[in-house]
Amino acid sequence: MSTAATELPAHLDERDAAGIIAWAAGEFADRLVFTASFEDPVLVHLVAEHAPRTPIVLLDTQYLFAETLWFAQKLQATLGFDLQVVRPLAEVRPDDQWMTDVESCCHRRKVEPLQRALSGKAAWITGIRRVDGPTRADAPVVAFDAARDIVKINPLAAWSDGDLASYIIEHELPVNPLTERGYPSIGCWPCTRPVAPGEDKRAGRWSGQAKTECGLHVGEKS
Repeated sequence: MSTAATELPAHLDERDAAGIIAWAAGEFADRLVFTASFEDPVLVHLVAEHAPRTPIVLLDTQYLFAETLWFAQKLQATLGFDLQVVRPLAEVRPDDQWMTDVESCCHRRKVEPLQRALSGKAAWITGIRRVDGPTRADAPVVAFDAARDIVKINPLAAWSDGDLASYIIEHELPVNPLTERGYPSIGCWPCTRPVAPGEDKRAGRWSGQAKTECGLHVGEKS
């Protein structure tokens, strides 16, 4: 992989999400993929507008909130993007593993399906933002993920919560109903709770445990 492929082009500002996505679509074409959590509509809308041929992947862990599944379907019906749902392997059945071994649960239901979603791709768009917590505070806009052998692109890395809110209002986009019920960060229902005033926005994820990431963005490779 060339160094140039892992750098943001000089003509683009790191806050120019639309330009970054359009550049990625031109650079990587059908080898570009976007994995969306459907926590909010912003990056889904941007990709649908500026990289319309890029598949948008939802990792269905078997434990997504009903609201998240509804929201993904609503946005797909409205924006008309290529929604691809990637599920765990056939032998992975709903169980209570999340109660006793959350790391293995995330690996079977998120990390392994992600590897299949990225197979054959050269670049991966994600929704990582620096304001999402200390583990993401230094997130670059473009970098090479050596563990997964792929260019990782974070078009919203420099965006604030206010930037997201303004974009939603400007484009009259719907929101995930859970955000209005105190869920600023949304994952699987067994491991996500509402956040109290003053808490970190990701405090509701794996509450009471040392875990802060599901494994998608910590350099794991299955």
